[in-house]
Amino acid sequence: MKKLFAVPTINEKLCAHFGHCEQFAVIETENQNILNIEYLRPPVHQPGTYPRFLAGKGVSTIISGGMGMKAQEIFSQNNIEVFMGINSENPEKLVEQYLNDQLKSGDNLCDH
Repeated sequence: MKKLFAVPTINEKLCAHFGHCEQFAVIETENQNILNIEYLRPPVHQPGTYPRFLAGKGVSTIISGGMGMKAQEIFSQNNIEVFMGINSENPEKLVEQYLNDQLKSGDNLCDH
């Protein structure tokens, strides 16, 4: 089964705050294997634009350091799984950890 992950990044590493990223690493997987990684520049940041942008791309899981409540609500409404409290790391490695059941959500690193 194919699945799309999104990881907010700065300099191709996970960005601690979802809304402050430069790009999203969108990682396509199938049957526990990574098929493709594409870096997408998001639209201009306004409340709710990033979650809608990623939902429109077909993303099913977000891996992030932290995000505001509005973003969490939109992801929930679109049945998109959210992993938060994740520390800065290479997006591919984070998805590999997820696929191997080694990625654990932690505290939201966003302080607002």
